[in-house]
Amino acid sequence: MAITGDTLARIALDAGKLIMEIYDGDFDFTRKGDDSPVTLADEKAEALILAALAEADPDLKVIAEEAMAAGQMPEHGARFALVDPLDGTKEFINKNGEFTVNIAIIEHGRPVMGVVYAPAQSRLFVADAHNSAWQAEAAPGADVPGERTPLRIRKAPEEGLTAVASKSHRTPETDAFLEKFTIADIKGAGSSLKFCLIAAGEADLYPRMGRTMEWDTAAGQAVVEAAGGRVLTEEGAPLLYGKRERGYDNPYFIVYGGVSPV
Repeated sequence: MAITGDTLARIALDAGKLIMEIYDGDFDFTRKGDDSPVTLADEKAEALILAALAEADPDLKVIAEEAMAAGQMPEHGARFALVDPLDGTKEFINKNGEFTVNIAIIEHGRPVMGVVYAPAQSRLFVADAHNSAWQAEAAPGADVPGERTPLRIRKAPEEGLTAVASKSHRTPETDAFLEKFTIADIKGAGSSLKFCLIAAGEADLYPRMGRTMEWDTAAGQAVVEAAGGRVLTEEGAPLLYGKRERGYDNPYFIVYGGVSPV
């Protein structure tokens, strides 16, 4: 059975339901070896996603955040999946609602399909293909919605750009980069929602001058590129995936909506 955007949406909605059941109660968290937090929601959602992907495509190799933290790094070819079951664990712990489920399909280094789902906000963003993306409102565990709004980046506003920046990881390098542009507003957002705000035409520019892992960014990149945006390194090259030699971490990158790269 071929995986489609609707397949990924279904899996993300189910994972979102599980995550919200934990979110709405009392929960603890522990620290991984890199001192980042992890909760029961991360672990249970990842198990659900891995089982669902295996059912949909038994041959698909999957690189998932918590499995990687446990030392499980599967061999893979040109096609594989990247999974972050709960992107924005800090946002989850702080209960600000800005966390997401991220699932992406990679082919030859490029994210060709992906889903970003923010269950606390009921916002679903899906890239069906390299030039087709949509968003919809969908409650955790609900059916995959038939009513969808196409995603498309906007033309850069003449009065100035809206930049989006991390709530948890803002750096001086980010501020220095933004000084190259006429910025009218800066929005804070958690997790991969930053990519989706640009895809939805709600922001124009997102520089990330800090460390990220491939599973943090692949689904968001799939969505924003399918909506017409670009994700480039500081050198202007496309941000690619499957960087095993780097341990699957990313260089600094910039997400451009209707803005010319500098």
